[in-house]
Amino acid sequence: MGLRFFVKHFKSMKHKRKISIIIVGFVLISSLTIGFVRNDFEIAKNLDIYATLLQQLNEHYVDGFNAGELVEESIHAMLNKLDPYTVYYPESQIEEFKLLTTGQYGGIGALILQDDDYVLISEPYEGTPAFKAGLQAGDKIIKVNGVDAKGKTVSDVSSILKGQPGTNVSLEILPYGKKNTINKNIIREEIKLPNISYSGKVSDDIGYIHLSQFTENAAADVKAAFLKLKSQGINSLIIDLRANGGGLLNEAVELVNLFVPKGELIVSTKGKMSNKNQMYYTRNEPIDVNIPLVVLVDEYSASASEIVAGAIQDLDRGLVVGRRTFGKGLVQNVVPLSYNTRLKVTVSKYYIPSGRCIQKYDYADKDIKGSSKEKSDSIATAFKTKNGRIVYDYGGVEPDIKIPAEEYSTILATMLENKVIFNYANDYKLKHNQLSSIKDFSITDAIYNDFTTYFSSQEVSYETYTEKQLKALEKSAEDDRYAEAIKEDINQLKQHIKKEKSKDLQRFRKEIEKLLYLEIVSRYYYQKGRIEAALYDDPQVEKVKKLLQNKEEYTKILSTQK
Repeated sequence: MGLRFFVKHFKSMKHKRKISIIIVGFVLISSLTIGFVRNDFEIAKNLDIYATLLQQLNEHYVDGFNAGELVEESIHAMLNKLDPYTVYYPESQIEEFKLLTTGQYGGIGALILQDDDYVLISEPYEGTPAFKAGLQAGDKIIKVNGVDAKGKTVSDVSSILKGQPGTNVSLEILPYGKKNTINKNIIREEIKLPNISYSGKVSDDIGYIHLSQFTENAAADVKAAFLKLKSQGINSLIIDLRANGGGLLNEAVELVNLFVPKGELIVSTKGKMSNKNQMYYTRNEPIDVNIPLVVLVDEYSASASEIVAGAIQDLDRGLVVGRRTFGKGLVQNVVPLSYNTRLKVTVSKYYIPSGRCIQKYDYADKDIKGSSKEKSDSIATAFKTKNGRIVYDYGGVEPDIKIPAEEYSTILATMLENKVIFNYANDYKLKHNQLSSIKDFSITDAIYNDFTTYFSSQEVSYETYTEKQLKALEKSAEDDRYAEAIKEDINQLKQHIKKEKSKDLQRFRKEIEKLLYLEIVSRYYYQKGRIEAALYDDPQVEKVKKLLQNKEEYTKILSTQK
């Protein structure tokens, strides 16, 4: 009826244009309304089917079942069809949820890892209940609250160890290197993981801040650390975001605000509902807009880390060094559900100042194997930084200076996989109650020789890439019927390879020593000590130090239009 009225009363060309606009608007509103109605109907219809199905199972299924577990599994299966960041948290996982959003949780404060059928203490956090109870790296968890821990996964044990502060958890522990178990009754506390793992000077005038996460007060923590370093005379700063998986978006904005003027756009979010799109500007006066700044990143720097790195790059406020970041350009909100449960749901994508969205994977577009498709570099769009430098939306932030990852040798990878270095460090701690200062400690010939003897006693075998290729050659020779003709040559090659392989412990001594050094240091100085120790031989930090000491080169890179 509405359309007939408009057609009847507007005859001129001008009026016809009005008709087309009104019709388009009417059709658009109608289609949106129909879309919402259809979606609401589908949801109502399927909820009714689901409830009816569950009721019928309860009434007729031959064996008993746990309805709560069944429903929870079905929720997880449903969300698995979406992106990996849309997650349901049942009431039993509220401590994990708190850890994600605040960096705090109720628990004993220890890292744990899987070792065959059992879970081990990997490292206690300093000052936590686990630390005060004397738990150490390598301690095996035999029972938790009287329940046999054999066959339990890290996730299983972690969920039991977490709980309300003030509550008790009983552990039966087999201390590393001992034959008899001991019992520990530990009172859970509120555990707050630090945002900053380490801060200090890496030279007389270069400051360094290692930020491990973006939970509450992350920006304030960086501010405090920076002001302390500035009072010590630094004139350049490195912010290390390597392996920082992100966190709270507002903390990322506030961190950038420390170094850029008030009123700068740092990130914008765009989602399904346009009225909820937001633009995040710096709101405070900065503390230093001139100090040369470098942000270190790698492929594990994600989310809030990418906002910081991307904004610093787009605003030409500093340089990004390292490897292309993870590519998580999705924003999540937390929605409270009934019975103290939560839903973390992806609501929008974020865009850094140049207009780039750095999301790498398209979770709505999957291949035939069900894997999400990765954004191709070939279709990347060019954008410009504030000063006109060309940057691309590759999916992740591409560093201004790229530094390739260090590749582990096969022998070192085998040592890590079999916990050889981990266990040797535990043995070393048993024999040496104290360690000299981090700076003075080193892997001497005596220590390394002792380690090689230990490695030989572990009967750990490994297959080099060359050996694998030789096996493939043997198979090809058999297929081509050359096997007999080249048999002697193959055997000679095997002998040469065996001889060279025996030299691997010396050939790769430098890289083995490096990780051995870090592992032993962490037994005495824990996470903070490990990071400080790593700085003494960090090729990326060394490269950045040289860059910051050459102000002309630093300025040139920032001003060069690619």
